[in-house]
Formats: sequence, C-alpha cells, structure tokens
Amino acid sequence: MNNSIRVNCTKKNLKLIRDFVIEYLNAFALSDIMTNQIVLAVDEICANLIIHANHENPDKYIHLAVQKQNGMLKFEITDNGLAFQRSKYKEPNIEDNIRQGKKGGVGIALVNRIMDKVEFESNGTQNVCVLYKKIK
Repeated sequence: MNNSIRVNCTKKNLKLIRDFVIEYLNAFALSDIMTNQIVLAVDEICANLIIHANHENPDKYIHLAVQKQNGMLKFEITDNGLAFQRSKYKEPNIEDNIRQGKKGGVGIALVNRIMDKVEFESNGTQNVCVLYKKIK
C-alpha cells in the first residue's frame, strides 16, 4: 500500500490528496464520520499550504506521508513555502464567525478539534505539519 503522495501546488490536486487519504483509510474500517473528518482535516492543511504558503505555484510541491503507529494515524505534510506562524495564530470563535456570516478563517480551528494532536515545525527551508488521530 502506498503511504505517501507528492503533488504540485495547485488547488486541483486537492482531490488527488483526498482520494489518496480515503484509499489509505479504507484499510482501517473506520466510521464514515471519522473518515470524513480526517479527510477534511488533511485537506484543510494541504489547501492552506497550497494557497497561502505556496501561492498556488505549480513549480512547488507538497508531500504527504501517512503511517499507523501505536494505535495512531500520523499524517506528515511537508512543503517549502512560507512557514505557518503558530505563535501569531489566534483561534477564531466559530460561533461568532457563523453569526457574522464570515467565510474562512476557521480551518485550523476545525483541524485542532478533529485531530488529537497538531504540530507545526519549520527549519527555515522546509515546513512540516504533523497530524495525529487515535483509531481503535
């Protein structure tokens, strides 16, 4: 089973990523809800990297590797775009955004709710986002 995918930074490649994640998750007999939530979280991070970190530059790539270890799924997403500044990130109040009819800006908040652990690292040239999800 292939456990990694590399795509160039265009929005149309988000479908390839979603299909890859669904195919990988099919091996674990998860509920549809859990599968959809994981796909949503991975898709959200990849979309942010493609759109915000790499400005949809098809000459740039993101790489997604997934593995199961100790009852956890680990999704490691790497790119060479602008680093996500977690220290500057303030989680929005989703209910306020809905009331105000705001679109966007809640993706990371959603990912934090879906996944058990979310890590961002950057070494200046490469950025890594690691998502962990406990599965039974």
